[in-house]
Amino acid sequence: MTTLASVLGVTTVAGVATGIGALPVFFRHRVTHRIYDGALGLAAGLMVAASVFGLVIPGMEEGTLRAVMTGVLLGGATLLGGNYLIPHLHAEYRAWFVEGGATADDAAVMEPPTGDSVAEGAATRGSAAEGGDAEPESVDEDAGTLAERESSLRKALLIGGAITLHNAPEGLAIGVAFASGLEEVALLLAVVIGLQNVPDGFAFAVPMAETGMSNLRVVWYTTLSGVVPQVVAAVFGFSLVSVGAGLFPVSSGFAAGAMLAVVFRELIPSSHGHGHADAATGAFLVGFVLLVVVDAVVVV
Repeated sequence: MTTLASVLGVTTVAGVATGIGALPVFFRHRVTHRIYDGALGLAAGLMVAASVFGLVIPGMEEGTLRAVMTGVLLGGATLLGGNYLIPHLHAEYRAWFVEGGATADDAAVMEPPTGDSVAEGAATRGSAAEGGDAEPESVDEDAGTLAERESSLRKALLIGGAITLHNAPEGLAIGVAFASGLEEVALLLAVVIGLQNVPDGFAFAVPMAETGMSNLRVVWYTTLSGVVPQVVAAVFGFSLVSVGAGLFPVSSGFAAGAMLAVVFRELIPSSHGHGHADAATGAFLVGFVLLVVVDAVVVV
């Protein structure tokens, strides 16, 4: 029989994998958009595969289609509802990208996108400089650096909020699976969730590192963003079974719905706004295949 200590140990290990994703900050001062977008695409592929093979299918094997699909809708609705409570940043397409034989002239005739507030701010500063009222260049540079760090910190916190939103239902599913006697399913969930936590942690750590925070602190905060919500939710799910039996189908669907909502609401838009859609798409496919292979190996 699985004990609460076992649940804590397994979910903690899965959550710690989030911190592994932060380790690249020790080796690179800045990360290119291509690498960043690829990491988001990889996380998206892992999460979609985990949702289907680690949550939906096992949930249907243990319960009814209605229960699992109800959980999927509830999970997605909860994630979307969380977007109204926790502010988020979303990628915006600021230019028309030329592909497949199209030319720059084709892009030029398209209606330009909405104004870029950053560019507009730079233009305003330039106008002020022409008028002679601008502050010294060194002051402008310091202010710009401070604004950039504040923006990066806010972005990291917003990404951390997204990680928390979908880590909690994942932990809930693991806890309920253990309490329902489905140890193999729970361990499979822990493996696939741990794998997708790595690129999640990378997405959280990169903007946090750009704030000037020490690398050790970045790794620490990144790890906490994965460990805390998953462990707390797993303990809650494990304890919840004592109140009502047969909750795994709904909770697995709930976790899957929340993860799918994160993929389409956050990861895919954020990975396709910098001109590296092919890299992100390729990484998505690699992540999906990797999770399917892991699922087959663990089951066998």
